[in-house]
Amino acid sequence: MPRRPGSSAADINLNSPNKGVLSDFMTDVPVDQGMAARTPAVEGLTEVEEEELRAELAKVEEEIVTLRQVLAAKERHCGELKRRLGLSTLGGLKQNLSRSWHDVQVSNAYKKTQETLSQAGQKTSAALSTMGSAISRKLGDMRNSATFKSFEDRVGTIKSKVVGGRENGSDSLPSPAGSGDQPLQDHAPF
Repeated sequence: MPRRPGSSAADINLNSPNKGVLSDFMTDVPVDQGMAARTPAVEGLTEVEEEELRAELAKVEEEIVTLRQVLAAKERHCGELKRRLGLSTLGGLKQNLSRSWHDVQVSNAYKKTQETLSQAGQKTSAALSTMGSAISRKLGDMRNSATFKSFEDRVGTIKSKVVGGRENGSDSLPSPAGSGDQPLQDHAPF
């Protein structure tokens, strides 16, 4: 194929099997270097060195395009494989979260925090246990005190007066009107 004057090494070969794929990625690569605005050579570079650098730049840009194409093809292939295996994005996310949680659990900061909280929990448990036994001991001391025994005797006396008839074998409650042994009427007014 004869080359046109001013054409670049980045020209597209239309007989290539990838001829349709290049169009998506060619937006940042100039097609014709002759038409592109030339910047003045950096001081200290000869014209030959500048041409070599431009040729190398064109080659690197072409490699970038090729790598993008390969990457896009690999990503499509990966997506197809995942679809065929029934792997979903949600499954991948779950796996990533599980892996991240495992990484957190094996980290030194997590282990130190867990150890500190465990020690704090043990100390709190011991303190509550001590406080509970102290309260039990105080209640026991209070129950054995003269004041509590006096109170208990009074409650017992009141109880025997209220429930006294039942303890004597009678199931009837004392009459509120003070009628003594008169049975209650079968037909109550309400």
